[in-house]
Amino acid sequence: MRTILFLIQLPFLLIFCINDTIAQENKIEISHYIDNLFNITEVMVTDVASPPAAARFYAYSTLAAHIAWSELQNVPVNQQLVPASLIGELKLKTPPNGLKPEFIAIYCMLEVGKKIMPSGKLLTEKQDELVKTALKNKWISRKALAQHQEYAQYIAAEVMKLAYSDGYNQLSTLTRYSPKKGDGFWYPTPPAYMAAVEPEWRTIRPFFLDNIKEFKPSPPAPFDLDAGSPFHNQLMEVYEVTSHLTDEQILVANFWDCNPFMVQYSGHMAIGIKKISPGGHWIGITGIAAQKAGLDWRKTLYIHALVAMGLHDSFISCWEEKYDSERIRPESAIQKYVDGTWRPLLQTPPFPEYTSGHSVISSTSAAILTAYFGDNFDFIDSSEVYFGLPERAFSSFFQASEEAAISRLYGGIHFRDAIEEGVKQGKKIGSLILEKVNPQVSLAD
Repeated sequence: MRTILFLIQLPFLLIFCINDTIAQENKIEISHYIDNLFNITEVMVTDVASPPAAARFYAYSTLAAHIAWSELQNVPVNQQLVPASLIGELKLKTPPNGLKPEFIAIYCMLEVGKKIMPSGKLLTEKQDELVKTALKNKWISRKALAQHQEYAQYIAAEVMKLAYSDGYNQLSTLTRYSPKKGDGFWYPTPPAYMAAVEPEWRTIRPFFLDNIKEFKPSPPAPFDLDAGSPFHNQLMEVYEVTSHLTDEQILVANFWDCNPFMVQYSGHMAIGIKKISPGGHWIGITGIAAQKAGLDWRKTLYIHALVAMGLHDSFISCWEEKYDSERIRPESAIQKYVDGTWRPLLQTPPFPEYTSGHSVISSTSAAILTAYFGDNFDFIDSSEVYFGLPERAFSSFFQASEEAAISRLYGGIHFRDAIEEGVKQGKKIGSLILEKVNPQVSLAD
């Protein structure tokens, strides 16, 4: 009797298994979004995108994915992650019925990446791969493909209108920057002696900061070489700390280096070293957290866009201060006034010192992520594995951001007040963003 019963049940079991397999094949996983977002990161690395520019590229690309998905889910524009000041610039028409929102969100994100980055055309191949995968797994039909692509391109074009009006295209028309003359001011550093990067980034339109002057940090310690002065104490601190680094401090400094401008010389040949940007590192952490928490599409797209837009605004604020104070880097000061043979562990980035960009943007990102995922959200940060560095474990986002901040002292590229004031600056920006866009409310089930 048991054998007969089993034989009777077997066809139903086979049908169940087959149907389950088909359902899995027809489902677009969150990992497809995160993998394609990393494809955008790879293009930024190829282009050697500056940290603030990379944050801008992430902001518009992830925002496009969020808007595309939300429009297809009939979420009203005023409930989306679009500041009120920009809603009027979006002319969104009612989407066709029957479109796959997940596919369109990814395709749209790649479309914006393709249009906004210098080497964005490299993403055409990724779009083609996405299409092949979608057709193979029956996410969409071949008959409906053109309609999906057309709607994704339409949303991308609307988002690019916002990008074209943010001041980025006018940067090259502004007065050319010249470093200030005199002791204590920034000047190009070895080995490449690159010119200052993005000196007019303060003119870019933020998403959330109505007045960037409100987030200006306290002034840096005045340049003063007298023993016991605040500046001299910090100068000697960098010299002493970097002269006695532990293995752990070296590891921490390298893990958070994130310098896309790193150059090594072999004879007369300059070789660029692949590095993720600081913003790219936090976008990676956002993806890791989203996957660990098992977020659905709505929440994943939302939190990525929010973090990316926070990065964008944080860099605008930080760069405004950098080119106001124009403070000398530790490498220049120590070599000139303390020890001509000294070299920092990390290569000094090509822009003024105060405040520390990684300290600002890491604190902003940690504030946003903590508001959604919680104070004690532990995670394994594998963002740098692709770039040859090991994973690191963190018990919270703020632990990670604090380590990112102090890493700049270990690396010999920042003074302590630039780090500490940068942390305050970033937290203040994060708080403002959270007041305007409450992720707990926006992401509530």
